[in-house]
Amino acid sequence: MPDLLLLLAADLVLVLHLAFVLFVIGGLLVIWLGWGLGWGWVHHRGFRWAHLAAIAVVVAQAWLGQLCPLTILEQSLRSAAGAVSYQGSFIQHYLHRLLYFEAPWWVFTLAYTLFALLVVITWWGVPPAPKEKRRNKP
Repeated sequence: MPDLLLLLAADLVLVLHLAFVLFVIGGLLVIWLGWGLGWGWVHHRGFRWAHLAAIAVVVAQAWLGQLCPLTILEQSLRSAAGAVSYQGSFIQHYLHRLLYFEAPWWVFTLAYTLFALLVVITWWGVPPAPKEKRRNKP
């Protein structure tokens, strides 16, 4: 029974990891779509900072040659449960499974870096809302 709990925990980490990836990729798409459709919330500073921080973490890990902590945690949980785990990064593994795509680490590092540059460029093309000034309360 403990193996089942470990596998469930690994699956929950996988879902969290997928949500993170969707936030990073989908967030940029939503920013541009929202800008075109006039959605004011895509300019929200908290959302924009969270999005920028998320891709910055991905790029930093790639440049440092480190696997994502979520990948490491998921693999550890699966191994502890006695299940077969995969090697390499989360993105590499699932891209390979979905698209039969394999590439050296530098290709993914370059892709992450270019995506991050697009996110940074988006800050100028679709800027976040300006910081509001605090009003003095009487």
